[in-house]
Amino acid sequence: MAQRRIAWWKLLGMAGVAGVAAGGALVARNERQRKSYTPDEVRSRLQERMSQATAGPDDPEETPDRP
Repeated sequence: MAQRRIAWWKLLGMAGVAGVAAGGALVARNERQRKSYTPDEVRSRLQERMSQATAGPDDPEETPDRP
């Protein structure tokens, strides 16, 4: 009976290790994708986002009232 309990905890520990490894792989993949932009691409994307943010909404009815 004690051996089954040990096996259960070993299985749970291995599942935890596998989960951490999978999470690390996802983070590494996302980091590689993020770093794959050239500086010019990053600059143009930031400028596009800035122009969208400063342009304001198209429809004033959709903007929330600000206190």
